[in-house]
Amino acid sequence: MKVNSNIPSSELPKAAMDEIPTPNEDAMTITGLVKESGPITGYRLSNDQIVSREEGIRLARNGQIRGVGIAHNGDTEYLKSIPDDTEDNNLSNLPTVQQSDLA
Repeated sequence: MKVNSNIPSSELPKAAMDEIPTPNEDAMTITGLVKESGPITGYRLSNDQIVSREEGIRLARNGQIRGVGIAHNGDTEYLKSIPDDTEDNNLSNLPTVQQSDLA
C-alpha cells in the first residue's frame, strides 16, 4: 500500500510529536533519565533537580525544558528528543539515574 504524504521524510520524527513547545530563554535541558525497572519515571534537569515524568511534561509544555517535544503512546504522554544533527543530546543517549539512588 502506498502512503501519500506531503511531509518530507526528514520531518517525520517531528510530525509524530503532539506538541513541540517553544522554550523560554532560561529553559533547562534534561541531563539524565530516572528509571525504575525499565520505564522512565522522571528526569534529571540541568539544575540537578529531579522531576517526575508528569512534572517534566508540564515543565516542557510551559517552555521550561528545551530540546524536547511531547508525544503519546496510548493514554501515556512522554517527552521525546527533537531531532537535530547530533545524537549526543538524544534522551536515549543520556545517563540513567536509578530511583533507588535518589533516596
